[in-house]
Amino acid sequence: MLLGGASCRAADNPGGAEMAPLPLELPPPGYAGTPKDLPTDTTAEKPTGKPRSPFLAPKGVKDVALGKPVTSSDKSPIAGDLKQITDGKKDAFDENVVILRRRTQWVQIDLQGQYKLYAILIWHDHKAPMVYRDVIVQVSDDPDFTQNVKTLFNNDQDNSSGLGAGTDREYFESYEGKLIDAKGVTARYLRCYSKGSTDSALNCYTEIEAWGLPAQ
Repeated sequence: MLLGGASCRAADNPGGAEMAPLPLELPPPGYAGTPKDLPTDTTAEKPTGKPRSPFLAPKGVKDVALGKPVTSSDKSPIAGDLKQITDGKKDAFDENVVILRRRTQWVQIDLQGQYKLYAILIWHDHKAPMVYRDVIVQVSDDPDFTQNVKTLFNNDQDNSSGLGAGTDREYFESYEGKLIDAKGVTARYLRCYSKGSTDSALNCYTEIEAWGLPAQ
């Protein structure tokens, strides 16, 4: 099942909860301005240099991924510790980046409970305006992701990672992170895939946030 979209509106919130801008705490920009030599082999639009519009979600949402356990397809990262992916440190410093091996890799967060999720944010590595390949974001109630899997985002347009061809566009990494509208989907597990970038065949993760509320 594929869920898409770019904003959370009152129509996405049939319970009528009060809406408010997502209370994000963004890190400082990892680079200034828009470099002239941007990678061209991508479907991503060029960075505008303008801040992202506020994202509305039900008032009271929290980052329910903060401090939660992280596992990965790469059992022994080249650099960093998997727990750093949910430690709240998003600054563009080398010591904040977890580096996984080549090819398609995933990281998975156990939210340790059922949550209604409204926004997922991913920071791979925002020291430079690179584009990450085959970014796929899925949620499930099953830790093995063999059943009841919902795809929230997929820009693997040629299905090179084997999870189905996606229709979302690639994007340039920035200090704002990639915000994905989860539209209130209920899940316990969050899994994020990637397959290298325009800068390297390795896979990097700085932080993942999941903004939601406990499922009633």
